[in-house]
Amino acid sequence: MPSSRPSSRAGLAAALGLGVAATGLAVALPAQANTAGGGLVISEAYGGGGNSGSTYKNDFVELYNPTSSAISVEGWSVQYRSAGGAAAGAVTTLSGSVPAGGHYLVQEAAGSGGTTDLPTPDATGTIAMGGTGFQVWLADTTTALTPPAGNVPAGTTGIVDFLGAGGSAASFETAASPAPSNTNAVARSAAGADTDSNAADFTAGAPTPEASTTAPPPPPPPVTTVDKTIAEVQGTGSASPFAGDDNTYVRTRGVVTAAYPTGGFYGFVIQTPGTGSGDDATPGASDAVYVYQKSGGVAGHVGDYVEVTGLVTEFGGLTELTYDPSDSHSAVTVLTGDHAPVAPLATALPASATDREAHESELLDVSGQHFTVTNNYTTNQYAEIGLAAGDTPLVAPTETTDAQDTAGIAAATEANAARAITLDDGASINFLPYGGGASQDIPLPWLSPTNPVRVSSAATFHEPVILDYRNNTWKFQPTHQVTDEGTDVVTFSDTRTENAAPRDVGGDLRLATFNVLNYFNTTGVDYVAAGGSCTFYDDRDDNHVTDRDCGDTGPRGAAEDDDLVRQRDKIVTAINTMDADIVSLEEIENSVALGEADRDDALASLVDALNAAAGSTRWAFAPSPDAADLPPLEEQDVIRTAFIYDPGTVDLVGASDVLTGSTAFHNARQPLAQTFKPHGAADDTTFGVIVNHFKSKGSGTDDGTGQGNANPDRVAQAEALATFADDFKAERGISKLFLTGDFNAYTMEDPIQKLEEKGYTNLESDTPDEWSYNFSGMAGSLDHVFANAEALGDVTGVDIWNINADEAVAFEYSRHNYNATDFYATDQFRASDHDPEVIGIDVPGFPTESSDQSDSSLRVKATPRTVTAGKTRVKLHIRVRSEDGTPTGTVQVVSEGRTYEATLRNGRAQVRLDRFTSPGSKSVEVSYLGDDTTSSSATTVEIRVRKKPGR
Repeated sequence: MPSSRPSSRAGLAAALGLGVAATGLAVALPAQANTAGGGLVISEAYGGGGNSGSTYKNDFVELYNPTSSAISVEGWSVQYRSAGGAAAGAVTTLSGSVPAGGHYLVQEAAGSGGTTDLPTPDATGTIAMGGTGFQVWLADTTTALTPPAGNVPAGTTGIVDFLGAGGSAASFETAASPAPSNTNAVARSAAGADTDSNAADFTAGAPTPEASTTAPPPPPPPVTTVDKTIAEVQGTGSASPFAGDDNTYVRTRGVVTAAYPTGGFYGFVIQTPGTGSGDDATPGASDAVYVYQKSGGVAGHVGDYVEVTGLVTEFGGLTELTYDPSDSHSAVTVLTGDHAPVAPLATALPASATDREAHESELLDVSGQHFTVTNNYTTNQYAEIGLAAGDTPLVAPTETTDAQDTAGIAAATEANAARAITLDDGASINFLPYGGGASQDIPLPWLSPTNPVRVSSAATFHEPVILDYRNNTWKFQPTHQVTDEGTDVVTFSDTRTENAAPRDVGGDLRLATFNVLNYFNTTGVDYVAAGGSCTFYDDRDDNHVTDRDCGDTGPRGAAEDDDLVRQRDKIVTAINTMDADIVSLEEIENSVALGEADRDDALASLVDALNAAAGSTRWAFAPSPDAADLPPLEEQDVIRTAFIYDPGTVDLVGASDVLTGSTAFHNARQPLAQTFKPHGAADDTTFGVIVNHFKSKGSGTDDGTGQGNANPDRVAQAEALATFADDFKAERGISKLFLTGDFNAYTMEDPIQKLEEKGYTNLESDTPDEWSYNFSGMAGSLDHVFANAEALGDVTGVDIWNINADEAVAFEYSRHNYNATDFYATDQFRASDHDPEVIGIDVPGFPTESSDQSDSSLRVKATPRTVTAGKTRVKLHIRVRSEDGTPTGTVQVVSEGRTYEATLRNGRAQVRLDRFTSPGSKSVEVSYLGDDTTSSSATTVEIRVRKKPGR
């Protein structure tokens, strides 16, 4: 079969046609290369075989016979020299003949790469051709020839056809062809012209080698149209049985339930009349399908009854019927006959991929179901909102399940997948300014300054939605593009109000920890002005907003002064509203690592701003140790940890101390320790706090345990921290110690368990279902406060203040002017990406007025709080306190009708519950029965019991 890019030397072919036809024999043609010739030509040449990026393993030269008879190449050769070469050519001898209208493939040397063999060659050589340029010619001899430099004119002795490829080719026909590459050959154009100009006759493109034995493609099958129901189009598998068949057009009928004429979808959804209510007549097969329209105004309108004819495709896993107005076989016709209406299917979220596939593109009524926002990270980019079926967001598996419990992690992961669904806006717009474009000037749907759509917000649906599959994600699509808050489709509860301030945690003092999201008072533009180098994230007006990459020794925060003001204002509001007495900080600038003399320069600037906003000297900072007591500068990161405190309520005791000489912290921030006591109190009230920032999960070794990268590093850091803590307590002569900070590990991961093994208790929030971080749509706590056994009894309450992790990133200072809607406010919400944690501490000997209070304070901690039915037992840690002394007596626990009792020892008791046998939320009642001097008290602990895997 003739090539798609043949060359024709019509004159000679016509002159020889009768003789060749009469004999039927292969003939040898005279050596010539002219525009009127009808002999063999070089049709393609490739020197990138086996090179980086190549598909084919070998270089090759392909010949083409434009005549109607075979042509013998016995005694002929293909010859080669490099692009700049002037010597005689390297020779590959040919044999046999080139079939009429066919090709002849000469295989040359192989490289070390490539994945695909050439078709079976007609001749084989060992020439290693150049990937980006060469000279190659077809000769009617096996003697090595030396073509002249420059133009090789037609009729040059011995040369049948000549190709100089690439601009560096020393010889060519008139002018060199375009340059080949590792991925591109040079091939004769589709018209097959041989004008004796390589530049005019050849183009560069993907190699398409053909040999004399390459079979011609089979003729295309005939085009047919078949009538099918929508359920037959969908089929019962993950893909339509008609997908990929470009010769079978499917004709079906349905009612338009959703239409997207704008926003980038360019299509509509049809569903079989009468479906959605009553018994499912097509179990396992969906009764709806998405119709994609290739051009023109979208033909379907909601409520229309239509007949659609088109090809069936699977677009990223979504079954589509394609309507192409330019294709005579494809059509959309609005029908006028009566039809039964479509009813939205009232259902809970299908839990498995199979069940979802069975309802793909169908109209669903989920208004009676509970959904909770679990992911709003891409809301300001694609207007997507991640939802979880039920009343809580998805939780990272290793937050609640031991990371070493492989089966438990698998079950938690599967449970998350069953609950997850993404709410989209009926459009494919990317609202971020990356790459420019008008979309950044379109106000975001769903989100607004008064409709923050926070993680943990309840989502209540008011209109039916389409169950859709795009971008490897199951989604709810509204039946129309949403361009406003979309309250006609769904509304979200306001959870900001309840988080206006931290909950009351009691105590004489409040200790908090807060990751302040790379607070640098050295801006990126300042760093560049001083000789550094930075790239930036820019807003929609191309103004720098945040530092993108200033190198390992540059800043990581605000790009310009106005951005710094926005960042600082939110942090100041958050810390002053938090109203703690001691705050450990993470991710604040280590000024000395940026070349400044004062390590505390950025810290001091933040304290100044805090005091200015408070209107008094509300805050002070714990100075850094002397330079001699710090790790070498090259071992310090550009971010550090720090302490600020209220000098009106707290005194520093001694200098701060930084862990030095530990190889465990070569890639993280060394722990910072400080001792404190209540202002004006005796020295025996002193307690210690060590603030930490372990290695992140974003880089380092993945040990395969599902705990992110660098887990072994964090385990080593936990070990080193425990040793440092013991040394610090001994050195300072204290017994009570708290560990705070960003440990970059979820609650049931190895580093946290390592610290618990060392005798530290991880203080969980008194409010269930509170976490400090959200990543990839899953909540969990990377930030923790630990108390050793001596300090634990002083803890009066714990709160994770949900002001950051639940918020959409659009409210962050770093997203200022990213969208037509201005989301920025100087409030505390999205001051960072981590939530602060606040704990209350009662300090024995705290200066206070005497009191006759004899009420008891009952505190209960359950470990773990989430268990698997029939598998894990829960331990209750019970603490009773009274200001009149240490309570004695009995505590009573009632769980699932069984009563447990324990006697207080030093105000503490432990009770181990029997295994829970059934899943659900379990209320455990805990009572202190009182003694002669202390009143009784009671509380309730909620335990979550999940199903046993496989049940």
